[in-house]
Amino acid sequence: MTDTAVEIVHQNIHQRQSTGQLVEPAPNTEQLEMAFQAALTAPDHHRLKPTRFVVITAEQRAAFGELLSQALADMGETDAVQLERVKQHPFRAPLLVLALTQFQDHSKVPRFEQTLSTGAAVQNFLLSLQAQGFASMWRSGAVVESNLLKQALNLNADDLISGIIYVGTAAKAIPARTELNTQAYVRYWNA
Repeated sequence: MTDTAVEIVHQNIHQRQSTGQLVEPAPNTEQLEMAFQAALTAPDHHRLKPTRFVVITAEQRAAFGELLSQALADMGETDAVQLERVKQHPFRAPLLVLALTQFQDHSKVPRFEQTLSTGAAVQNFLLSLQAQGFASMWRSGAVVESNLLKQALNLNADDLISGIIYVGTAAKAIPARTELNTQAYVRYWNA
């Protein structure tokens, strides 16, 4: 890899941030496919492929909002304002992608490794979208624990909805991230 390529990769990583205000355009099918291909290259012990994605298009946002509201109500939420508010969540972006972790039983691959694999896949997905000029926001919230929502997504109760990824184009520029002093987070082990 050339020095220029390394710089571009690092610049993309450092520029990626969650963006709360997302507008059209969203990625098209080919751009999404490129991002999914990148996602599925994530580290994956024994290649179990526990990660799945579900795309919620602009036309399906209202129906998905209804499902989120039903899921929250099923979890015991009775506040009508909160139930109505969650219906509007899908309209934060022109496209949503759900990241799921469907656990595979394997004696050498514990579930936490499969969860981490999905996290790495999501990061690859976000970075690919960023490199293609799009912005995103990775969210979860209590609703991802809903058994009703998991059933609607054909998941087992112990599988994970690892996040709801809002995707589109940033409505405004985001201030650059300040560079961290890595010494506060990294140490070298000595025996």
